[in-house]
Amino acid sequence: MNFSNDRTVIIDYDAGNLRSVQRACAEVGCDALITGDPEVIQHSTRIIFPGVGAAGAAMRSIQAHGIDEVLLDRYEQGVPILGICMGLQISLTHSEEDDQETIGLIEGQVKRFQIKDLSLKVPHMGWNEVTVVRPHPVLAHIHPGDEFYFVHAYYPHPKDESCVYGIATYETPFCCAVGRKNFFGTQFHPEKSGRIGLQLLASFFKWDGSIAE
Repeated sequence: MNFSNDRTVIIDYDAGNLRSVQRACAEVGCDALITGDPEVIQHSTRIIFPGVGAAGAAMRSIQAHGIDEVLLDRYEQGVPILGICMGLQISLTHSEEDDQETIGLIEGQVKRFQIKDLSLKVPHMGWNEVTVVRPHPVLAHIHPGDEFYFVHAYYPHPKDESCVYGIATYETPFCCAVGRKNFFGTQFHPEKSGRIGLQLLASFFKWDGSIAE
């Protein structure tokens, strides 16, 4: 792929795992820049919004640096955005974690697992099959049986079911891939998911942010 005109940024808001995302981008041919500078983000052509940790701390850091405002602007301008784990969760409107109002690119809640089977631990950690329930360019090369790596205690629950693109099961089915317009997010970590995770990243870099109606 040719990324000569690409200005991909990986948003830094003190929420970890940035270097692993950057290395995965490099594996598929993209030299992505890690930055928390809103001015740099404003001039990006593609955004990766990763993160681990707690919703309250993440939002405090994002708001302190004005990253929430520039993300909303870039979203409105149609720039392709990929949210990963915490980056997906705080792109919804509210999280049960810390009872936190979040950025609001997509209307919906982030819910904590309510697991009855005591043999299943929370956080949910490890490999899990992802089922594509609605086609999307970022999921173009994902097939039945493909597994991704998860580390999370909370999961996204969009208000509009048409925003749900992938599900996984941990005692019960839960949403693990969300999309609306030029935003796409995964609860799992493509940067930690080997070959199939790299394929998803490569598909994101080919995506122009549009969805066929």
